Amino acid sequence: MAYILKNAQGEIIAASATENLGSDWILIEDDAKDYLDFLERSLARSDPFRESDIHLARVLEDLIDVLIKRGVIQFTDLPEPAQAKLMQRRQTRAQISQSLHLLPDSEPDDLI
Repeated sequence: MAYILKNAQGEIIAASATENLGSDWILIEDDAKDYLDFLERSLARSDPFRESDIHLARVLEDLIDVLIKRGVIQFTDLPEPAQAKLMQRRQTRAQISQSLHLLPDSEPDDLI
């Protein structure tokens, strides 16, 4: 449960994860969509690199795939935690592609 404060237009303008800070504050579920959206927007404003980091992660993932395809590195050259993270991302992307009926970016088995 969390507490939120809304403006006259019904938009969340403040939030507290633990404390009721006044009579105007409303108790809501932690997973309420408008609360999560507010937190996401707040994070984006407070960390200018956040969005860039997300895009850079995809660029690095693609770069690793290119290096593997060209034989510059082997998938097994990467540390095991990195291999696990890459495989997890590939599986997640494959699941999303299947649920959306999209063609896959690449076949994960081709890179190992």
